[in-house]
Amino acid sequence: MQSEYDPGAVEAAAQQYWASSQSFRAVEDPDREKFYCLSMFPYPSGRLHMGHVRNYTIGDVIARYQRMLGKNVLQPMGWDAFGLPAENAAIKHGIPPSQWTRANIETMKGQLERLGFGYDWSRELATCDPDYYRWEQWLFTRLMEKGLAYRAKATVNWDPVDQTVLANEQVIDGKGWRSGAPVEKREIEQWSVRITAYAQELLDAIDTLDGWPEQVRTMQRNWIGRSEGVYMDFGIERSDEVLGIYTTRPDTVMGVTYVAVAAEHPLARARAEHDPALAAFIDECRQGGTTEAELETMEKKGHRLGLDAIHPITGEPVPIFAANFVLMGYGTGAVMAVPAHDQRDWEFAERYGIPRKQVIVAADGGECGIDAGAYVDKGVLVDSGPFDGLTSEQAFDAIADWLHERGKGEKRVNFRLRDWGVSRQRYWGCPIPVVHTPNGGVRPETDLPVRLPEDVVVDGSGSPLKKMDSFSKLPAGEIRETDTFDTFFESSWYYARYCSADCDTAMLDERARYWLPVDQYVGGVEHAVLHLLYARFFHKLMRDEGLVDSDEPFARLLTQGMVIAETWYREDAEGKRTWYNPAEVEVSRDDKGKLIGGVLKADGEPVTFGGVEKMSKSKNNGVDPEALIERYGADTVRLYTMFTAPPEQSLEWSDEGVEGAARFLRRLWTLAAGSAEAALTAAAVDAADDAAATARREVHAALKKALFDYERQQFNTVVSGCMTMVNALYKLDAGNPAQAGVLREGLGIVLRLLAPIAPHLAHHLWRELGFGDDVLAAGWPAVDEDALAQDSIQYVVQVNGKVRGKVQVPVDAARDAIEAAALADANVQRFIEGKTVHKVIVVPNKLVNVVAK
Repeated sequence: MQSEYDPGAVEAAAQQYWASSQSFRAVEDPDREKFYCLSMFPYPSGRLHMGHVRNYTIGDVIARYQRMLGKNVLQPMGWDAFGLPAENAAIKHGIPPSQWTRANIETMKGQLERLGFGYDWSRELATCDPDYYRWEQWLFTRLMEKGLAYRAKATVNWDPVDQTVLANEQVIDGKGWRSGAPVEKREIEQWSVRITAYAQELLDAIDTLDGWPEQVRTMQRNWIGRSEGVYMDFGIERSDEVLGIYTTRPDTVMGVTYVAVAAEHPLARARAEHDPALAAFIDECRQGGTTEAELETMEKKGHRLGLDAIHPITGEPVPIFAANFVLMGYGTGAVMAVPAHDQRDWEFAERYGIPRKQVIVAADGGECGIDAGAYVDKGVLVDSGPFDGLTSEQAFDAIADWLHERGKGEKRVNFRLRDWGVSRQRYWGCPIPVVHTPNGGVRPETDLPVRLPEDVVVDGSGSPLKKMDSFSKLPAGEIRETDTFDTFFESSWYYARYCSADCDTAMLDERARYWLPVDQYVGGVEHAVLHLLYARFFHKLMRDEGLVDSDEPFARLLTQGMVIAETWYREDAEGKRTWYNPAEVEVSRDDKGKLIGGVLKADGEPVTFGGVEKMSKSKNNGVDPEALIERYGADTVRLYTMFTAPPEQSLEWSDEGVEGAARFLRRLWTLAAGSAEAALTAAAVDAADDAAATARREVHAALKKALFDYERQQFNTVVSGCMTMVNALYKLDAGNPAQAGVLREGLGIVLRLLAPIAPHLAHHLWRELGFGDDVLAAGWPAVDEDALAQDSIQYVVQVNGKVRGKVQVPVDAARDAIEAAALADANVQRFIEGKTVHKVIVVPNKLVNVVAK
């Protein structure tokens, strides 16, 4: 065995072995327990970043660990290949998006292979392949037949830069999730899927997701947003029409002093035809917020319609306002306003001089004034006619019953969740399989797949599909739909297609029932509402088609933390910042390691510290994984990302930490190389030697904790345990037969524990030390409880809380004997001399604290 560790050669050889042996090819076997491990597949942007590396290393560690437990493991990989970045890159480079995408896939696949991830590449898929998207087209036609997919006019979020519709979840702080452009509201025809038909089931099933982080479950509950309230009809003056309103606080209805409708409400638009000022206000609202969160923070504005609503109980008129804080897409597009008991309504009333009427007071007679703000708590009704004296809870039922008896309202359950608008006015996506007939109707396509033309150059002036008669114009005057699916449509079911990726007769086959649900899913928490909710919905759609027999797609979810790093910049006279990569900066720290400042290596001039943030191109604080692999090897990169932080926490990048990971692997190699000959010929473990017994006890104690840490996915402490073992093994003499046996056993344990984390090194050393051909097939190490047994135990001795000595006593020593040994220690004697010992505290198996004055 060579004495120097050569990561490049070791990793190439291991990867060649895995490829030729098809080590990670998964085959269904009903006699074995299966384990489906999946990391969220990447968009093929062209290069991996450290966030990818961490995500996929976590998944690979889990998959390899489960394989070594004897399970039948599936770990596939593919590409989330449709999307706007490909179109934008195509515009920039003057090439078809398909060409750019497939070249990136080839590059990134090579990068993943260099990292040694154990994927079953025979199941590889790309969502831009017709063999993949034909089946989501098929499912969409089934949804049309069931009435779960429909086309209707809707107020949508329009991204003026990307020229497409965005789902509410894709609007962040009023801007497009990808372009960052301010989003506008527009009304257009678009295709939607009735996710609301599954709202209650999606909500109820959250309680079954025991393997998900509570944070994600809470986010989904809040997004679905179930509420119980009352629907009621307000009349409209001089009209037989009514204005439907939903409220969760019917107890406040007697305090209504105005009604607000969305700017896009038919009532507002009709009045705007004769009111230029109102029309201008409606135009202004089109530039406003599109989500509830944004409406909470924006300035509340309105415009009176010059029309009154009629209160459903009192019959009194109340003015109607068009308001920018009401969304047409939520509820009925109209709200009753109670300024005395809702802070938003209070602020609006304050601005427009609208009266406030208090109808709820504190049940305990406490302070409940409304001069400085709304009183929003529940309490007792006053000035509410027949409902005076009722509590808010009692009034809920009483008012609902009163309205129901008169045909003016009823109790209802409502959800924040809206139907999923899936139309996108872009080219690089899956064509929506619909044909528009000459009589104005629509029909589903029957000849699938509807193939997206790929030899297309995009110029940025809208979707080229709209200009391609060869695509859109069909015989008999029919027109093919030119919108494409939201790319979340593709990513909502890819996990299932992996199970039967080569099936050309159905969306899924019986193999999906073997593998699903996914046992472990790994990805970022930023997908909590978007992808994860849509995937849960899709799974239920596929279940109801008889394609799967489980209710949920992912049994266990791990949301890994971000990879963060220092940021450095300079700001010019105009306030523009230029960001410098941390590798370009010479950092100064004080003797305690606290950062003092930094200078640019290129010119020696100061740069400003911008904080520690997520690695990104915009802040230029990323690290190139390929450069690290070239310098240190893939195992060092993998080990570092696992050791530095628990998987669910953020990982702060440190070049020194990478060096430390590399040193440990070299140290392990040196230990193995130096004891290879002895290890190959070592006899059975002999614990008669004191040094051997001590080392073996330390190894098995560390193993016991590492096995527990693997179960709870705390891989950082697994690595720490391996370091402890290596330190213990370095104390042994390979030339001593008794110690050589323990050395061999210890190396076998360390290599198996490290096999999921640093697989190339573990594979190589396992073979070199004669343990077998493949460490993956070696089975998982087990603790020898006898090795943990010991005759004596060490106690730390403190005097008045400060460590002053250590004593060794028999394991079964009585308390008096422990105290006596502690007090007899020479150093302890020095610190209690001339003092009176008032108390001796013994913490079993740990320490003795002597209190002396």
